[in-house]
Amino acid sequence: MKIGVDFGTTRIVVAQVDRGNYPVVSFATPDGGSEEWYPPLIAIKEGERRFGWEAYALQDDAEWTVLRSVKRLLNDAGPNTLIDTGGAHIPLLHLLRALVEDLRGNVVRNSSLPLKEGDVLEAMLGVPAHANSNQRFLTAEAFRLAGFSVLGVLNEPSAASIEFGHRNKEGLTEKQKLLVYDLGGGTFDVSLVEHDERTHTVSASDGISTLGGDDFDLLLAELASEAAGIDLDHLNQGEMFRLLEECRRRKESLHPNTRKVSIDLDAVRAGLPEVAVPVADFFERGRPLVEETMHAVRDLLDRHGDPEIHCLYVTGGGSELPLVSRMLREEFGRRVKRSAYTRAATAIGLAIQADASAGYQLRDRFTRYFGVWREADAGSRVVFDPLFPKNTALPSTGEPALEIRRAYQPVHNVGHFRYLECTHLGEDGQPSGDITVWDEILFPLDPALQAIEDLRAVDVGISEAATRQAVEELYQCDAAGGVSVTIRTAGHERVYRLGRWAVKTAPVSAARKRRATTSKIR
Repeated sequence: MKIGVDFGTTRIVVAQVDRGNYPVVSFATPDGGSEEWYPPLIAIKEGERRFGWEAYALQDDAEWTVLRSVKRLLNDAGPNTLIDTGGAHIPLLHLLRALVEDLRGNVVRNSSLPLKEGDVLEAMLGVPAHANSNQRFLTAEAFRLAGFSVLGVLNEPSAASIEFGHRNKEGLTEKQKLLVYDLGGGTFDVSLVEHDERTHTVSASDGISTLGGDDFDLLLAELASEAAGIDLDHLNQGEMFRLLEECRRRKESLHPNTRKVSIDLDAVRAGLPEVAVPVADFFERGRPLVEETMHAVRDLLDRHGDPEIHCLYVTGGGSELPLVSRMLREEFGRRVKRSAYTRAATAIGLAIQADASAGYQLRDRFTRYFGVWREADAGSRVVFDPLFPKNTALPSTGEPALEIRRAYQPVHNVGHFRYLECTHLGEDGQPSGDITVWDEILFPLDPALQAIEDLRAVDVGISEAATRQAVEELYQCDAAGGVSVTIRTAGHERVYRLGRWAVKTAPVSAARKRRATTSKIR
């Protein structure tokens, strides 16, 4: 069984490949109902853990620590990142694997899919367009360890463009430029895609990893607390959860003609009043957040010569807020088209891509610069070598890996390779913007050191024996954006998978971080 999985910040959505159709999978909930999503939640209490719907039911229980927005944690994580749950440090990858195992159990036993234990689930996975390679690896690795057969990893806006192309392929005889605006529950992505009936080529992508529908829920909660004269910091975990859920439901029920939003605070804590928040105030408070997404869109278009776009395709659950459509139409007019499946377009597109018979070919790109620091001027300074520049085309699924080679004569006895990703390069060619530090690799360039596995204790210096060596670096990048390097000298070779494998970072707190706003809470 082939499926597409949109691993969202607040919801996981799954779509099925079914003989040319791509229905969204529904899940049975503990209360006897059904939902077309699965909650990516982890609840922890001492040695116990609960996931998904069970964790959802425990958000009101102060004895449990509920880990929300796991996807946002992946943005700065590596394979060895630990989560601080207040009493223990737990590897993030272990928690992520257990969450995905629970998802798989629900797909098999409690969903609309006709499956049984032992059936193979082949999954095409979605990640944010601006996700670094560590986030891509962690997502794919968690699904692999949980028993899924991972077909590939795609950028979420790229998947949404495939869903758009599939629904609008009739009569499409020439290439068109599509701008995908994807505002989800916790992240924002934008991609410029050139497509025809069967081929989708991503020209550029950008995004904001800390902005989504969650932030509008919090804004509405702040306004409601102001109206009631209460302080959000005085609410406990369960009360804050109920308030945000109340605000989310009210937000999702808004339509363009709504004038006031009624928030029942008695559902948060008995005895609190019901308050009415003017929609105009809510939209005024939320306008700067939408402007942040608009800046990202404008910057992307400016960097590519302000191309003429055929359509701005709006998707993601956060985009359902009327304010978003209003501001986009002010900027782009009639070219704005909202997906009929705002919360499921990405999952449907992933399922279509998983279906080989659909015949779609996607050409995705690096969304960041990936490179290595190198010594220059006899070691007096370092320069950045962008091995895979931003917007370098990735190979399609099933194609050979992209390869880059470097060859040179060394000077020092030990090669010190320091890798990183960044969103931008300055005028001097040095990394800037959002920078993700990867591993540091030490490689023996002096033949006398080849038997030493751990070179950290070796003093680095100029070596005559090393200068007689010829060094070759072979970098390979697969369709998912995973990078490996093979470093060779005469008679010696080592292969490394690159990422944040050895980066030592402080454990990440499981507590939910609030986004900074301009509001003042009384």
